[in-house]
Amino acid sequence: MKIAVPRMGNLPLIIRDLANRFGLEYIETPSFSERTVEIGAALAPEFACFPLKAVLGSFVQVLEAGADTLVMGGGHGPCRFGSYGEVQKRILEREGYSFKMLILDSPSTSLKDFHEGLRSILPRQHVRLPVLLRELLRVLSKVVVFDEVEKWALALRGLEAEPGAVDSALEDSREIIGRAFSSKEIKEARREAQSRFDGVPLDRERAHLKVGLVGEIFIVLEPYFNFDIESWLGRRGAVVERSVSISDTVYPGGRNPVFGYNDRIVAKAAAPYLSHEVGGDGLLTVGATTIYARRGFDAVVHLLPFTCMPEVIAKGVLARMSSELDIPVLSLSIDEQTGRAGVQTRLEALLDLAWSRRRKGRTAGTAAVGEEGGWKVEDKTFKAAQ
Repeated sequence: MKIAVPRMGNLPLIIRDLANRFGLEYIETPSFSERTVEIGAALAPEFACFPLKAVLGSFVQVLEAGADTLVMGGGHGPCRFGSYGEVQKRILEREGYSFKMLILDSPSTSLKDFHEGLRSILPRQHVRLPVLLRELLRVLSKVVVFDEVEKWALALRGLEAEPGAVDSALEDSREIIGRAFSSKEIKEARREAQSRFDGVPLDRERAHLKVGLVGEIFIVLEPYFNFDIESWLGRRGAVVERSVSISDTVYPGGRNPVFGYNDRIVAKAAAPYLSHEVGGDGLLTVGATTIYARRGFDAVVHLLPFTCMPEVIAKGVLARMSSELDIPVLSLSIDEQTGRAGVQTRLEALLDLAWSRRRKGRTAGTAAVGEEGGWKVEDKTFKAAQ
């Protein structure tokens, strides 16, 4: 099989590692582009969720590049993501493409279903269960480290004394982590990455804003669709923390090691405003916004695909939360028609408001940093951002 998976944040780095461990032929889907979106939008139903269109376009490109097996994530709950794989399969078959579609559930949803799905991809006769478990544990720990270094970069980019120093440390760290294979090497790679970030010169006296980034995972993680919002905010003096990552999505047990707050804490924080699961990342969006407000963040940016049901529900709740928690919240709906200039103009207005509030001594919450999970003690780089 020549396997391909959708792009999303660090996912290509992880799939490449999995393929190397199990001897799979992996074809990386091309980076998202205007052409990718045009293809997907032309084939998909008009009011389909934007990620479906974008991924559909990338599947067309990777099939034409030689892939014959597409792996799509499964879903649960009311979010339409659970039907994406079947919908995309039927559209692509209608267009005359010949391929195999495999639906792979996340281990955080069902370890049993994830194992069965993985077995349909791996050469059964060559991978014994003990070896499979060992390698999957290594990959999972590597996923966490990849996302941790991104979290460090978000925390420090707004404080760097030398422009580009954080991006350089992030690039070096990704290369170091990418080469790690054994558990010992992965731990050592994390230490080396930490030393790279410890060496970033910081302007500790610089006035800065603290901005939370919440929303639907695909739009939040893909720079092409959010117009590289993380770097944009960092260059304008914002220390950023986001609520979603690949690691937290796949990590079993709802522990969310990178975000730092488990599912129980998130649900409890969201409960005064949203007391039940609405699918996708909707409950997390509400819970994370509450947590950011309590920790005294200056603003929250909410990213959602146009027509995304869970995030539309969250958007309605966030309007009330913004007033009651006294924190500016900007919701940005993204689709194939969204332009960079319009998004950045609205972001500039948000930052102006946040700076104005800061000058007047207004902050959203009073909870101490580190409460209910917060920054991890061992992550020294986060302390500089507080």
